[in-house]
This record gives sequence, structure tokens and C-alpha cells, in this order.
Amino acid sequence: MEIDKVKSLIEAGLPGAKVDVSGDGRHFEAVVVSEAFAGKSLIQRHRMVLATVSDQIASDELHALSIKASTP
Repeated sequence: MEIDKVKSLIEAGLPGAKVDVSGDGRHFEAVVVSEAFAGKSLIQRHRMVLATVSDQIASDELHALSIKASTP
């Protein structure tokens, strides 16, 4: 899986978010900054990001995703 695809999926699922993704094709780290995270707990923020790539995780196209999620 390409870094740009992971980034695009997260951006599509969280419109307006600023997303930076790094990784090696199977293991990725995403830094996501979004107004949508306001008032949400850390686990809720992570679940929101994971929901954007759930199909890729289920198919094992995306093996691991480390997430840093914050508000602006």
C-alpha cells in the first residue's frame, strides 16, 4: 500500500483534516489534526481514524497504523 493512498483515505474520511503519513508499505504512522476531534477522547480519535482505513486493515493490505490525533 502506498503512503499517498493511506493519506487520501484518511482525508476522505475526515474532511478538512491535516494528515501526514509515513511508512514502509505495510507499517504506517499517521499524524492527523482535525477540528472533528474536539471534545473526543484519545480512543475516540483513534477509532475515527481507523474507521477511514478499516477495509484495508481487514484485508491486511494495511498491516499496522500508528496514530497521533489532535485538534488544531
